Amino acid sequence: MPAHVDEAKVIACAHIVPECPFTASAATEEELIQKVAAHAAQDHGITEITPELAAKVKAAIKRQ
Repeated sequence: MPAHVDEAKVIACAHIVPECPFTASAATEEELIQKVAAHAAQDHGITEITPELAAKVKAAIKRQ
């Protein structure tokens, strides 16, 4: 077994948009942010990620 195994990154949209059931996980933060951006555009109509929103998203990312 490897001495170090990277943990997956997870996010729940409800941490940013109350009552949104969307959750996602990915191996890297970059991949997770891509999934979150696609969700934000499709389900919330957010097409521009402001620095403030990006900070909220990064703060909501947890290790699985």
